[in-house]
Amino acid sequence: QETVWRIGGKEKIEQENLLLQNLDQLHTTAMGAERIRRNLQIREEDVVGWCRKQIASPQTKIQRKGKNWYALTEDCRITINAHSYTLITAHREKAGD
Repeated sequence: QETVWRIGGKEKIEQENLLLQNLDQLHTTAMGAERIRRNLQIREEDVVGWCRKQIASPQTKIQRKGKNWYALTEDCRITINAHSYTLITAHREKAGD
């Protein structure tokens, strides 16, 4: 099981950059977009664009566990399939989670 954080050694940074370099491949299904809107309580029409912006933020921590990437922002966690770059889901995070 592989864990990668934005903070740390060269290998971890290279792994993180893999997601950041492939943000243009990020996509989701209609059901996925609706799930993300509902879970995050956002009305954003362009869910993929919104998620790209969140993931690209310098404050976002990126972690890879197994088949998924996790982008941890100040208040939410976005789950992305590491092979297909499909946005799977997103959840609000409470402070300290």
